[in-house]
Amino acid sequence: MLKKDLRIKYLKLRSSLTPSQLSSQSIAIANSVLQLPIWSNSYFHIFLPIEQKAEINTEGIISILLGLDKNVIVPKIKSSTQLEHFLLTDNTKFTTNSLNIPEPVDGITIEPKKIDVVFIPLLAFDKTGNRIGYGKGYYDRFLSDCKEDIIKIGLSFFEAEDSIDDVDTTDIPLDYCVTPNTTFSFKTP
Repeated sequence: MLKKDLRIKYLKLRSSLTPSQLSSQSIAIANSVLQLPIWSNSYFHIFLPIEQKAEINTEGIISILLGLDKNVIVPKIKSSTQLEHFLLTDNTKFTTNSLNIPEPVDGITIEPKKIDVVFIPLLAFDKTGNRIGYGKGYYDRFLSDCKEDIIKIGLSFFEAEDSIDDVDTTDIPLDYCVTPNTTFSFKTP
């Protein structure tokens, strides 16, 4: 399927999930993340959900990371093409931007090259690790600024599509994708 068709399909599927389903499936995803081979790393980047778009609630993953004394980094839109990245602390204050994304007001900035693991929001993904988001390219540009061996983990309420037919050369594939029922690994040994 084409990206535009997949966006329509998965926005509709997500909007049909009940609050109870959103909660229980977000918890299942957080529990599955514990099984990934990522815990020797220190700097973890994670998105904050857009509730109006029924995104995965990442609060459970953030709690796990903080409980393991990991450095948690959250994004903020800096411009129409770029994200900034801030260390999450007890003093971090949040606001909601014009896209309804919660983001830090300010704080300690972290350079992309310092980040070890990034949890990536998505609408859909395929069996080879390609993903689609909302089409603005923020994460592909961000990932291109990260170190080469950064671990890229998608989080999805739904299972993999067979393929995304219009993958661009600038699209950066995932290493893993975690759903409530399955953990997909796209890393080559």
